[in-house]
Amino acid sequence: MTDARRRRGDLKDFLESILSAGVDIVQLREKDAEAGDLLRWGEVFGEAAERHGALFTVNDRPDVALALEADGVHVGQNDLPAAWVRRILGPDAIVGVSCHSVQDHANAPPEADYLTAGPVWSTPTKPGRPRTGLELVRIAAANVTNPWFAIGGINEANVREVVEAGATRIVVVRAVTEADDPPAAVKALLASLP
Repeated sequence: MTDARRRRGDLKDFLESILSAGVDIVQLREKDAEAGDLLRWGEVFGEAAERHGALFTVNDRPDVALALEADGVHVGQNDLPAAWVRRILGPDAIVGVSCHSVQDHANAPPEADYLTAGPVWSTPTKPGRPRTGLELVRIAAANVTNPWFAIGGINEANVREVVEAGATRIVVVRAVTEADDPPAAVKALLASLP
């Protein structure tokens, strides 16, 4: 998951490097951007994902995902409900839903193709959201039947703990976007997954 890398100005090269390193899903996450900017950046995401046979999703904005013909959208607990996202994007789109508790998992909408479990650790991408710790990962591993991803503060130093708690899929932001060598960070994270 990444923003449009406006500060660095290297979006196209960054996406090329991480997708070449093995990333199989990229998500455009720009919480406060206007639709026109998301469309412009999303075209770069979509082209890069297509070149690498990867999936491309948009955070929070099914309208933008539809306009970009993205593979799907990820929504939070207080965003547009998954049932409405499904109506907008159709039956073939991927719909992901953030989950922060056992209750969120138990009440996951049937329209969701995947869920998350986290934030495992505190993270600046979710200011004010308390960490869930590894216990939510353990509970998800034992009980969640949908595909799910551990998320939140995961990096090379702690990814093994998440895997040992039962995660087989992860979402990262800073572990790759702020790495000195993003492709090496991707490869190291992938090497830690089962």
